[in-house]
Amino acid sequence: MDNRKLIVKPGSKVKLANHDAGATHGYSKAKALVELQRHQARMFELQEVLYAERKHALLIVLQAIDAGGKDGTIRTVMRGVNPQGCSVTSFKAPNSEELGHDFLWRVHKAIPIKGQIGIFNRSHYEDVLIVRVHEMVPKSLWSLRYAHINDFERMLTDHGVKILKFFLHISKDEQARRFKARLADRDKLWKVNPIDFEERKKWDDYVEAFEDAMTKCSTKSAPWYIIPSNKKWFRNLAISRVIVETLEGLKLEYPEPDFDPTAIKIV
Repeated sequence: MDNRKLIVKPGSKVKLANHDAGATHGYSKAKALVELQRHQARMFELQEVLYAERKHALLIVLQAIDAGGKDGTIRTVMRGVNPQGCSVTSFKAPNSEELGHDFLWRVHKAIPIKGQIGIFNRSHYEDVLIVRVHEMVPKSLWSLRYAHINDFERMLTDHGVKILKFFLHISKDEQARRFKARLADRDKLWKVNPIDFEERKKWDDYVEAFEDAMTKCSTKSAPWYIIPSNKKWFRNLAISRVIVETLEGLKLEYPEPDFDPTAIKIV
């Protein structure tokens, strides 16, 4: 699998209808699970060096339409990492304090420090997604935020934060199947929110908002990846592969000790 087939090239126009949400790029489920385990083990190794070196941070942004699989991605893909070096932030409706600041204020506070992996379950992109679809602020305001986001992400990159943004792409039929499965399973009813069914009526509006966000905010330093996610096993494989290749690309190294180990005498 070539990760370049998943990336949104800077300057290109995104049309989700041209991306198959059920694609598996030639993988079987069995083959994908074996490769996923290999990536999880490699991620564990690379995370330790990332933590020791403390020159970079990794920020993983997950966005999706409802039932897209953000929680499942975090639970499965990140299974092999040390929780001491990884944080997850979920962005809900802003509180009164957050509303008193610019829309990026609460996001900046959650950026991982060098040596850490941070995962955003939803993110600053909500301010050009749900805010746009529900007309919470006028277009004259939210339309400025694409440039603000690009500037913000460029600043983070300049300061050692590597950013990976994943859109978990599911079809409308797959969303319906997942909603029905939740309603039929008593153990999953806690995940059901009636609001999600109302949001489904705005499917086309959300698709257009996601397309614009990825078109305008996929950059060389902070790219968007469109991950086919109808098949959860392929979603997990694809994301784990991108994360591992990205960490390997940082050329991480354990730091040299600032003392002479041979001079230490243990008595």
